[in-house]
Order: sequence, then C-alpha cells, then structure tokens
Amino acid sequence: MVPKQLASRDFLWKKDLIFPGMMWLASRMVIWSAMLLLAPLLGMPPGGKAATFSWEIFQAWDSIHYRNIANFGYEYVSDGKGHNIAFFPFFPLIVRGLMSLGLPFEVAGVLVNNAAFLVAVYCVFFWMKESCGTKAARWVTAVITWCPPSLFATVIYTEGLYLLLSTMALCAFEEGKYSWTALCGAMATATRPTGIALIPTFLIAAWREKRSPVAYAAGLATSTGLILFSIYCALEFNDPLAFVHAQQGWRATLGFDWLSWWKMLVQIAAGTSNWKHGKIHDPSHPLLFASIIILGYLLWRYRHRLDPVKVDFGFAALGFCLWILAGDPLINTVSVLGSACLLWYLRKQLPVVTVVYGFCGLGLILASGGTWSLSRIAYGIVSFSIGLGVLLSSHPRWGYITLCFFAIVLASFSVRFAQQLWVG
Repeated sequence: MVPKQLASRDFLWKKDLIFPGMMWLASRMVIWSAMLLLAPLLGMPPGGKAATFSWEIFQAWDSIHYRNIANFGYEYVSDGKGHNIAFFPFFPLIVRGLMSLGLPFEVAGVLVNNAAFLVAVYCVFFWMKESCGTKAARWVTAVITWCPPSLFATVIYTEGLYLLLSTMALCAFEEGKYSWTALCGAMATATRPTGIALIPTFLIAAWREKRSPVAYAAGLATSTGLILFSIYCALEFNDPLAFVHAQQGWRATLGFDWLSWWKMLVQIAAGTSNWKHGKIHDPSHPLLFASIIILGYLLWRYRHRLDPVKVDFGFAALGFCLWILAGDPLINTVSVLGSACLLWYLRKQLPVVTVVYGFCGLGLILASGGTWSLSRIAYGIVSFSIGLGVLLSSHPRWGYITLCFFAIVLASFSVRFAQQLWVG
C-alpha cells in the first residue's frame, strides 16, 4: 500500500506536469480558433488580406524573410535598405533541417516555434517553482502563455525558440551549470538580436553575486553565436556588421528615438488622427481620454468609501476602455515602461540574474532606435513575464482580470495577423 505522503507527492507532481501543458494548449486553441475559424468568416479588411483555412495563415511580415533564408540563404547589399541578413540564423537553420526531411516551410516553421515554446513554458514553470514557489510559478506560466504577444510563439517567428534558449541559459546560470549557460546562451545570441543582452547580464550577475571566474567565462562564451554570425557576414559579404547595417531599412539610426516615443504618447492622449493632422482635428479622442483619466482619479480618490471589489473592477473597466481608445500605442508603451517599473518594484523578490537581464534587455530596446513591435520584443525578455506573474500571485483577483483581458487581446491579435494587418 502506498503511503499517503508518497501518494500526495505523486499527485502534486502530476499536477505540475499537467498545468503548464494545459495553459499552453488552452491559449494555443484560442489562437488557432481565431486564425483558422473566425478570421476566414470576416472577409477582407481594409488594408489587409482575406484569411484562409491553410498553413499559409501562419506566415506574414518577418516570416517571409525566414522563408527566403531557409530556401535561398542570405542576401545583402550596403545600400541603406532592409535585407534579410538582419534576421539571425539559428531559427531558419533548424527549419531548413526539417525541410530536408520533406516538410514544407510553413509546417516546419510552425512546428519548431510551437514545440520550442511548449518546452520553454515547462522550463519557466519549474525554474520559478524552485525560485519563488508553486503559486508564483503557476501565475508566471499563465502570464507567459496568455500574454497577447505569445501569438508570435505560435506563428512563424522566433519568439518560442528564443524564449526557450534564453530561459534555459538564465536557469542554468542561476543553478551554476556554466557549460549549459554557455551553450544555450550561444544559441540564443544566434537566434535574436535581443540575445546580446544576455552577455552583460551574466557578467553583471556574476559580479553582483561574487561568483567564480568560470561564471565570467560562461558569460563571455554566450557571445559565441553572435561572433560566428559576424564571421559569416565578414566572409560572405565582407562586412562583419552586415546584420547591424541592414537594420537601416527599419531603423535609420541607433539610440533613443525621442520623436517616436513622443508620437506614441500623443497618440494615446490625442489620437492617431490628430497626430497626423498636427492639431486637434477630432476632439472626441482627447475628450474621452480626459474623461477616463478623471474617472480614474475620482475612483482612486474615494476608493476607501467603496467596496474593494467594485474598485478593482472599476479600474479594470477604465483600463479596458483606454485600450479600446488608444490601442497598440498604449500596449507598446505599457509593455516597456510598465515592465521597467515592475522589475524595480520586485527587484528584491526575483533572482538577481532575472532582474539584471530585464534591465539589460530594456536598455537594448530603448537604444534600438525605434518603437516598432515593442510589445513583441518586450515579451521576448522573459523577465517581464516572470515579474508580472509573481506580482499577480499576490493579487489573484487582479490576476484573473488580467488573464481575461489578455485572452481578448490575444484573440484580436490572432485575427489581425491572419488578415495580415500589422500587429504591434
């Protein structure tokens, strides 16, 4: 007869194995249903494309570049325009390997990204369970699977693979497994430009925690993927920084882009239409924005006179109205600035390497010279999802509200991507 204690442990272990997979599957079902079932019913939107029930629906925008790399290799000319050398090689290399087995590009790309994301979800869960407890681990898992930009971990993009490799590198460093840190980190720096943030992360964390010289060596070895890609660029195109120079097609200069950030703030407060006209052409947007801000202030001012549940749902309703009004500029702004505030607030509760990676990633985002796809890029920095999950684990009511909002936006993003309307 199995002792009750062992039976209880076996039950908890099974729950730990089931929960991350169920969160992944449920959120992916929302995406697949929105893209394959709902989007085709909506017809052709203005400026978009009619969605069809096919594998083609999972590729758009950056996916086209990965398709060309996997099929024909890289191309680059120093002409100030965008070229596919700007996209790092590890993802298309794996996809190319599956294509050699007879799979079409669309099938191979979807399989690689989704499978990698599933494993990444389990890695995050067990890492956070060890660092912050089971409750926090479950909330972090819910956040990373339901967060709207997780769409890009299902379509043919690199988010799923990069989240897996960067998380494994961070977890290995936390546990002192420096060989795995170097290996996973090197693959991460060969997958996405944001992998560069891992290099200073490990060096700073090693210094903060007074680790052995091996930790510093592992941090430096993380740059191997980037160095190999740079060598390839030098040999193939006689320009070791071709992947940087090719970014000029999307970002004219590097450094903090004050104008783009100012544009987003104006779009939130005054509306995109008024930004385009350079004046208050349509007064309805700023009036609605001011009304939401005033109502929010009054709700906060008299919150002690109201039932706490009503206050929370009141703020949630105002936040939802603000999203309906401001849309993507609001999400992009909150994704970066909100994540920075969140990491600072939780800096003593999270592992050092997680906090440092978050701020290094944030610095890289701000220095990139543009505000395109900020929510997607921020989502690729796993520290931000970890921080939000840990915070929500202490405020479950807000956690459920947040997940409901995430599900709505996730479905919206999925339909837009299927119709080839810009997301982010």
